[in-house]
Amino acid sequence: MIPDAQVDEVRARADIVEIVGEVVQLKRSGKDFKANCPFHDERTPSFYVVPAKGFYNCFGCGESGDVFSFVMKRQGLDFVEAVKYVAARSGVEIREVSRGRDEEDPHRHLYEANAFARAFFQDQLWDETGGREARDYMDARGIGKETAESCGLGFAPDGWRGLRDAAAHHGIGDEVLMEVGLLTRSERAKEPYDRFRNRLVFPIESLGGKVLGFGGRVLGVGPEGSPKYVNSPESPIYHKGRVWYGLHNAKNHIRREGVALVVEGYMDAVSMAAAGIQNVVAPLGTALTQEQAELLRRYAKRVLLLFDSDPAGIKATFRAGDVFLEAGLHPSVVTFPSGEDPDTIVQKEGAAGLRHYLEQAVDVLDRKLHILEEKDYFSSIERTRSAVDRLLPTIRATRDLALRDIYVSKVAEKTGVRRETLEDELRRQMHAAPSRAPRRDGRRPTTTAPAVPRMGAQRKLLLLMVQDRDWVLRAAERVGPGDFFDSAFRDIFEALVEDPELTHAPEGMAPESVQILESLLSDPEELSQAQRVFDESLSRMRIALVDSRLEELDAKMRHAQSDDEKLALLREKADLGKERRDLGPDWSATVKKTLGAQRLKREQDI
Repeated sequence: MIPDAQVDEVRARADIVEIVGEVVQLKRSGKDFKANCPFHDERTPSFYVVPAKGFYNCFGCGESGDVFSFVMKRQGLDFVEAVKYVAARSGVEIREVSRGRDEEDPHRHLYEANAFARAFFQDQLWDETGGREARDYMDARGIGKETAESCGLGFAPDGWRGLRDAAAHHGIGDEVLMEVGLLTRSERAKEPYDRFRNRLVFPIESLGGKVLGFGGRVLGVGPEGSPKYVNSPESPIYHKGRVWYGLHNAKNHIRREGVALVVEGYMDAVSMAAAGIQNVVAPLGTALTQEQAELLRRYAKRVLLLFDSDPAGIKATFRAGDVFLEAGLHPSVVTFPSGEDPDTIVQKEGAAGLRHYLEQAVDVLDRKLHILEEKDYFSSIERTRSAVDRLLPTIRATRDLALRDIYVSKVAEKTGVRRETLEDELRRQMHAAPSRAPRRDGRRPTTTAPAVPRMGAQRKLLLLMVQDRDWVLRAAERVGPGDFFDSAFRDIFEALVEDPELTHAPEGMAPESVQILESLLSDPEELSQAQRVFDESLSRMRIALVDSRLEELDAKMRHAQSDDEKLALLREKADLGKERRDLGPDWSATVKKTLGAQRLKREQDI
């Protein structure tokens, strides 16, 4: 059997328009696509594919379903075969497991509790009397029933145990509700009570549509001292740095539009959806993470940042911009008048007004330059030097080679600093403070990384990918460019992911990378036991990353300024040490011995 989590991942990653379009000639019809039905004869199209919801429906013969249903009915496959078929076209590796109680999802009870809570909140919203205030609030914000239902909005009534009592009636205990954060405690209260009270509730969903947590917005101004938003705490199933609000509904729209709109909060995303702008996501109250950026990169390479234009919003914009650049995306900034945000713009000017601002978006570095110019940063030598310090982090974060080159040229022209000087400064900073940020030439720093032998784990993994292209997608699911210490190997990995059928070096690849790629393509060594090679290569690469981080911590401890700082570093080192032990022994010596024997045999054969 295929675990439910993998089925959900395949469904989330699948492009139903692409898969249906392989056998049916689809034509766009507004937000959806239509065609003559493949399940019965007709002259007038009545078969519709709805990418936002991931299903199809024929109004002529009544056939309907999701991407798996279509493949099953069209090709005569059973469910498991259909999931495998769709997975192969969506870049997901399927690992079947034997049936049995031991394979049941250990977090199933948590998902079920959240699913119950979503249904409870939705019922409260549409209750004739109890949900009236929440419905009035939504009406005032331009959010109709269709949008509310598609976004799964609900209402938490103004009581201390409404959800708790309803859950208990259905056999869901306090301990489960506490674990997912639906109940909370205080020093004064003897018993746990509902976390969400008198709030509009927004479910936070996984890519597959499972509810991970909730956000709750107070209706109107709210009681004095009451926070505007209350959010679920992190739990075994909810990690806010790994998910986006709204991505479950927005992913296909983002893929279609080729751009993701990133807003600050739930209400911005819902208001824009109500206005017909669907390719919108929001982070979940914390600084943007690399994992979130990499997740968004599955669906688009361009990002528009629609944050507030106040100082805090501008600061958040540039922090997010650097994270996106490091992930290989190209961010631009949308600027609103003072005091305005996407929600207020939609309320006042509608979708057309908002699109006007979207069309005026400027590249994140250009926006930085504009702000620095407005603040008179180029009026003196001293302030120009300070401006350079503020611009270099964005250049340093940029993974895209061509874009980085453009950035360096722009900054050189604007500041009057020679291009060569800027490049030297970038190299000096990277040598002084190693990080995961890419260098000017698109390669990540290697100052703390151990030397990589020619036949080390990185090269071995790439050789496997070159010899059997089925391993390209499998590798891309497990590692990213940042996991390759050697810059040439990193270039080759990125090139293979971009073009799994790569047969020669792409234009613009560094000469060193070209040479190594050609050696891989012509390497006569035949790798046997591919799965073992794959697993051991990944393990060794992870060991190298952990060892490198341990070395960094040792260096920081030698220069720590206080006991508190040393204690924090010691704790981090202890955690890493446990991870290092769990990874097992370093097998590089065994590899070197094996390779030495092979090399000796080849020399003897010659």
